[in-house]
Amino acid sequence: MTAQAVLDEFSAAGALLEGHFILSSGLRSPVFLQKMLVFQDPVRTARLARALAAAIRAQFGAVDLVVSPAVGGIIPGYETARALGCRAVFVEREDGVFQLRRGFRIAPGERVVMVEDIVTTGLSSRECLAAIRAHPARLLGAACIIDRSNGTADVGAPLVSLCKIDIPAYPADALPPELAAIPAVKPGSRGLA
Repeated sequence: MTAQAVLDEFSAAGALLEGHFILSSGLRSPVFLQKMLVFQDPVRTARLARALAAAIRAQFGAVDLVVSPAVGGIIPGYETARALGCRAVFVEREDGVFQLRRGFRIAPGERVVMVEDIVTTGLSSRECLAAIRAHPARLLGAACIIDRSNGTADVGAPLVSLCKIDIPAYPADALPPELAAIPAVKPGSRGLA
């Protein structure tokens, strides 16, 4: 699947939004990718997950377990694991730190890939990878559907993405005038959970 085909999936789902958005990182952007509008469609999600699974296999080989950060990574992580033919679990925040809960476990030596939805700064990915590294697994790397940092975010492991794109993001005190003139909205989930 090409990067343009990934963006076409987001556009077709009405998930490529323009305005003034506060991202989960705290940065501001004129573009927001409302991935849940994509993930509400099982057929569209499966198509993206199959493509991501193929990219993961090509980069990392066989995978035993996909670990994703809650909330945004759960659906793409699960569907990618289905396409890889392996288990899927997720980490969630407890006292502000990602941890395995709900009886999930990572077995010693399991070949693990972290699957994320969208990477901007890489913070959630780094936090999820730290939770994985607390277990005696074999961490192969990370993967995401869209890398909106265009490959500049350091997630702390090799990162595979279906689409690398450079979407501008600004600190709140350094907005371009055209963005500052639009009221900001926070459509993401960090801070809500």
